[in-house]
Amino acid sequence: MQQIVRQLAAEIKITESQVRAAVELLDGGATVPFIARYRKEVTGGLDDVQLRELEARLSYLRELEDRRVAVLKSIDEQGKLTDQLRAAIAAAPTKQELEDIYLPFKQKRRTKGQIAKEFGIEPLADKLLADPTLDPHEQAQAFCQPATLLDDGKPGPDFSTTFAVLDGVRDILSERWAEDAVLVQSLREWLWAEGLLRSKKVDGKNENDPEVAKFRDYFDYDEPIGRVPSHRALAVFRGRALEILEAKLALPEPQANSTFKPEPGQPSIAEGKIALHLGWSHQGRKSDDLLRKCVAWTWRVKLSLSTERDLFSRLREEAEKVAIKVFADNLRDLLLAAPAGPRAVMGLDPGIRTGVKVAVVDATGKLVDTATVYPHEPRRDWDGSLATLGRLCMKHGVQLIAIGNGTASRETDKLAAELIKLMQKQAVDQAGQALPAIEKIVVSEAGASVYSASEYASQEMPDVDVSLRGAASIARRLQDPLAELVKIEPKSIGVGQYQHDVNQSELARTLDAVVEDCVNSVGVDLNTASAPLLARVSGLSGSVAKAVVRWREQHGAFKNRKQLMEVSGLGPKTFEQAAGFLRIRDGDNPLDMTGVHPETYPVVEQIMQKTGKPVAELMGRAEMLKTLKPELFANDKFGVITVRDILGELEKPGRDPRPDFKVARFNEGVEDIKDLKEGMVLEGTVSNVAQFGAFVDLGVHQDGLVHVSQLAHKFVNDAREVVKTGDIVKVKVLEVDVARGRISLTMKLDAAPARRDGPRDNRFEGAGRAERGYAQPQRRAAEPAPQSAMASAFAKLQGKR
Repeated sequence: MQQIVRQLAAEIKITESQVRAAVELLDGGATVPFIARYRKEVTGGLDDVQLRELEARLSYLRELEDRRVAVLKSIDEQGKLTDQLRAAIAAAPTKQELEDIYLPFKQKRRTKGQIAKEFGIEPLADKLLADPTLDPHEQAQAFCQPATLLDDGKPGPDFSTTFAVLDGVRDILSERWAEDAVLVQSLREWLWAEGLLRSKKVDGKNENDPEVAKFRDYFDYDEPIGRVPSHRALAVFRGRALEILEAKLALPEPQANSTFKPEPGQPSIAEGKIALHLGWSHQGRKSDDLLRKCVAWTWRVKLSLSTERDLFSRLREEAEKVAIKVFADNLRDLLLAAPAGPRAVMGLDPGIRTGVKVAVVDATGKLVDTATVYPHEPRRDWDGSLATLGRLCMKHGVQLIAIGNGTASRETDKLAAELIKLMQKQAVDQAGQALPAIEKIVVSEAGASVYSASEYASQEMPDVDVSLRGAASIARRLQDPLAELVKIEPKSIGVGQYQHDVNQSELARTLDAVVEDCVNSVGVDLNTASAPLLARVSGLSGSVAKAVVRWREQHGAFKNRKQLMEVSGLGPKTFEQAAGFLRIRDGDNPLDMTGVHPETYPVVEQIMQKTGKPVAELMGRAEMLKTLKPELFANDKFGVITVRDILGELEKPGRDPRPDFKVARFNEGVEDIKDLKEGMVLEGTVSNVAQFGAFVDLGVHQDGLVHVSQLAHKFVNDAREVVKTGDIVKVKVLEVDVARGRISLTMKLDAAPARRDGPRDNRFEGAGRAERGYAQPQRRAAEPAPQSAMASAFAKLQGKR
């Protein structure tokens, strides 16, 4: 365990004592939000990001340690464990390197090399390798044996000729070299640094087919594999899975100034690497042709495909990490988006033939009315729809209209705009003064259909049609995105790219952690929260969350946090983990509406004694609280850090960390991608952010892309430095490709169009090669010494086949 602690401390750049404290708390059942918020003293102030990283790496390193023990045991049972091997296994830093070391000792099916060994040919292989001046055929004659028959009468292994014996030599040596952990790792790292990911269109595929055309950028593409961005790697892998693209690992191309360029059919650079590792070169000796064939066999038959598989797995793994992080970051931004708050909202779920589904929720989120209107084709009941919506708005005092961003969103947005104008006009005509303006907002409806058909939705709205539940969800997610979106599986919210291409268990684990962190950073109203929202609170399981709701239904609202101990299945440990994140408004104790944990209430009592004021008069009095010194109230159990947090919470009790609510306004007359023209300036909402740019919802059923180079008048490495999901931005249309459904945007509204041949700064690099006008992926320059050594090795390696 000490080794793991030491490694975690080095990786996360914290002290070993911090690691030990965090591990002890995690092993004791504490959650990351609880540790980050209420155990800062113990961990030395580790935040949730550091703790999540520590938690993930701790799990990996423990699995690695368990595997290390199993490998040692297996090799020891075979009687092959040496001190040198034990040290190598102990030093293996990753699961892959550990498996590389274990490969020669792993139980596997009988190979040709093993059969040759069983027939006594290994001494010949060792002899020819040690002394290539020997004539291989002359030496092989002594190892020729009569052909054998198997028990079933079929021919068995045949070493009756010198050619068959030398094939056995080849099999023995190639298998031995292919299981050389040092060689395998060096080839793998060399190709990761220098090899190319290359893709092309599968022969016979029609590039005009829309599904095939999506991958046009990868029809003739290569790039150094170690530098392929996440989105390109996943695009190539998806194209390969759909059998649209062929993908392979290509050996690095020799530098322009290289003196050695292998001819077709001659030894490759990889074979030269193997020869150098073995310390062998072709010097025209009698066995050199055989040994050259053994080297070639090692690469072409034994290592090329397995190395490609290993590096593709590594590329996919690293690409998935980036994609999952992007998904997690976008989900966090969406969950922590500005809530509209307790206002009556009308939700509109747009549709054409099936009509626009309408649901009205009151300020508490309770569904109070539903309807279906048909303003679009084929009924085109525009006036009737306006009348129905106007009646609902007047009846329920609607203040906001939430419009789903799916099919017919733009047309429905136009309907809402006319409704607002009509209601204002009627108010002026009837009462002589305008009503408070109703605002309309287009919101993401991702996951609404999943929620509508869920078991929880049927329990929440049992007598409501499935299609109308979606409209209610759209309305509620405007009131409080966090409270509504936690009812939906995070993967269904749709704020990530290639989400179906990545490791689903890792994606689910990461997204669940994001939801947990978001819920606990905001806090939850104990008396209004749904069971799905409560289930995301630190320490509360799904069953305990349901028990809390049942208690509330039976006994009424919670008056204080202590009453949580009356809930079935909620014991002292769960109370400790959850209580600080649960809020009670207008309860017995004002502290219950803050993030102050009940275990630290005695500290607040000391502060009350010191100031002579009750807690209600302390809360919100920033000027007075800032004059207090935390050191005066610290003790052995709660130190200065905790006291400082308590004072900060008292300054702004029950504060919501989310931003203020704002509204994006779409341009009239822009309802479809065909309506977009170059130079148009539009307002939209950032729907998704990737490292290479931000996607903006303009209400035309197809998000536009602001490439990272078009986000600001400065170099931007990651789009999240400038924008985040949910931001409202103004953009200019640069280019529209209707056929491919692509919209290119810029946030540099006053910038002239970028010149294709101008300075590149961080302008978009297309996926293809130079002949299509894109930058050719740069090759890494070879260092002089290895270059000459390699050329020398190849000059000697090229003998007759």
